[in-house]
Amino acid sequence: GGGGGGGFARRRRAKGTREAKMFRLMLKQAKRHPGLIPLFFFIGLGSGSASLYLLRLAIFNPDVIWDRKNNPEPWNHLSPTHQYKFVAVETEYSKLEKNRPDF
Repeated sequence: GGGGGGGFARRRRAKGTREAKMFRLMLKQAKRHPGLIPLFFFIGLGSGSASLYLLRLAIFNPDVIWDRKNNPEPWNHLSPTHQYKFVAVETEYSKLEKNRPDF
């Protein structure tokens, strides 16, 4: 009768706890080998930093268009002093003047 549905529910439940099992395994390995703790820390830090940087690029970079209908060319609406690069080594954005036509 009803034996087929229980296996599916068990498989779904086991799949949902896979991440928890992985985290418990990492904690177990960290307790057994304390030298792995900096590795876990820096991998997490690097992954988080890369994700935040990609999010920053997606939101603030004028080359990315999210609303093509209302603002098809967002780079034309930037002032010449707008700094959109993460780090500007030699460019002083506050001293730049407009040298392009208005569209």
